[in-house]
Amino acid sequence: MIAAEGTPPTADVVIVNWNTGACLGECLRSIVASDRSQFRVARIVVVDNASTDGSADGLTTADIPHEVVRNGRNRGFATACNQGAARGGSDFVLFLNPDTRLHPDALRVVGRMLRAPVADGFGIFGALMVDQYDRPQVSCSRFPSLRTYVGKMTGLDQLVPALFPPHHLRPDDLTRSGPVDQVIGAFFLVRRSLFADLGGFDEGYFLYLEEVDFSLRARRAGWPSYHVNQARVCHIGQVSSAQLGPWRHYLLLCSRSRYAFRQWKPHQAWLLMVLSLSVEPFARLAVVALRRRWGDVAPTVAAYWRFLGWFREGHGMGPPPGPALRRR
Repeated sequence: MIAAEGTPPTADVVIVNWNTGACLGECLRSIVASDRSQFRVARIVVVDNASTDGSADGLTTADIPHEVVRNGRNRGFATACNQGAARGGSDFVLFLNPDTRLHPDALRVVGRMLRAPVADGFGIFGALMVDQYDRPQVSCSRFPSLRTYVGKMTGLDQLVPALFPPHHLRPDDLTRSGPVDQVIGAFFLVRRSLFADLGGFDEGYFLYLEEVDFSLRARRAGWPSYHVNQARVCHIGQVSSAQLGPWRHYLLLCSRSRYAFRQWKPHQAWLLMVLSLSVEPFARLAVVALRRRWGDVAPTVAAYWRFLGWFREGHGMGPPPGPALRRR
């Protein structure tokens, strides 16, 4: 057990911020207002990746100690998460997106679950993501495979999902709490001892798939993930990434390549690369043409061209360059 009987487990909350406007303050207020009787928040650490909108200024957290770590440049999501985790020492680390708001009972529900015997065999815990109308959203995913990405590239995941299962689990697939491959990073609660043993997030991921990589490594180490269906978290989604423009897909391609070469057999990773630079760009351009979104042609081509250059330089094993995340 993490804590003695009758003693609530504790967590340090880590929030990585990049130009999220009012969302960050609303997230912090939801933590303060939450029922923490079964799950104590010892500290909140906001790691600001060189925001320019003032979103990390003047933050208040009432009775919860907090700290703002300001990076002089955008160091990427994985690196910033590791920075924040290093500032605390609680039983758990809760990585929380700034565009989330905890429902008042979310931490109480999770805290009770952590003290139940079923929690002892799991290392990572996630909550049910809902929108502002309390409708379920994507909360968990399958570990991506070559079939997953082929399905997404070609649209076969929509036509024949039985043969090409989509990466994300549908809300209908999550009607109860239980084991899953991976919980999404918007609410990612991990045992601190496990986080330390695995060396934290792989900082070769600048953005995207760092929590997928970590979850797979945790599973292989004997610590799978668990979805807590009764704990609800409102998730707006893509508040920061929507500002990236054409860089967003480029960064996803880079992370996808790194994941494949780190976690798959070499022939599978190389086949993904071939498809990523042949089938996929033409498929995306075909969709652009069908929708008559001619302004997307140049950014799409630029994303794949830059991805090819990055891959040729590092064979998919190094992080993409940080300047790609400067605010537009």
